[in-house]
Amino acid sequence: MKNLHNALQLKQLYLLKQMGVRYTDIKPSELEDEPAQLPDNLEALRALVEQCHLCDLSKSRHKVVFGEGDPHAELMFVGEGPGATEDSTGRPFVGRAGELLTRMIEKVLLIPRAQVYIANIVKCRPPGNRVPTPSEALTCRPYLLKQIELIRPRIVVSLGATAYRYLSNDQSPISRVRGHPIQMNGYLLVPTFHPSYLLRNPSAKKEAFHDMLLVKELLEKRGKA
Repeated sequence: MKNLHNALQLKQLYLLKQMGVRYTDIKPSELEDEPAQLPDNLEALRALVEQCHLCDLSKSRHKVVFGEGDPHAELMFVGEGPGATEDSTGRPFVGRAGELLTRMIEKVLLIPRAQVYIANIVKCRPPGNRVPTPSEALTCRPYLLKQIELIRPRIVVSLGATAYRYLSNDQSPISRVRGHPIQMNGYLLVPTFHPSYLLRNPSAKKEAFHDMLLVKELLEKRGKA
């Protein structure tokens, strides 16, 4: 949130300059002292994110990949970051990994993809599909946490180690924690493998299948509660 606060202060300085005020005339007390508040609806949040230049990923992106799906979904999936196809379309999980994720949702959970919400830890593609740096992930994380707050899913499935790490603040290997639900603030976090990992390691699909069955069971239980 500090980065967002700094960005809004910088924007305020630009506005004051356009009004003819010199930077040397501006007192610190004239700038907003409260932490930056993110918008309380998804469309306004999307508009803010699409104008974000708080980290270097904004320099190489083609499109911001905000997220998509049901804004009132009970189930949310969070991945690592956009790939090349996502960067060109502005949509999350639409490449080969996205096709596999869609099959997992629709063939195992028996839910149309449009009825869940899908997002990533970072909204812009890391060059070469590398793992986001801690600075990039932590800069972008407030946007994701606000999405979760607004959507209010009952269950969030973290796809891969990076998504799990920045949602839980736990450094444990994904192979150790996958399939073990964790109670978070307002939702249940279920870690599993990233679809890209499953494409490279087909033998792990069986474990991911069991994780999805667990998610299905949890959704059914919570639906009856």
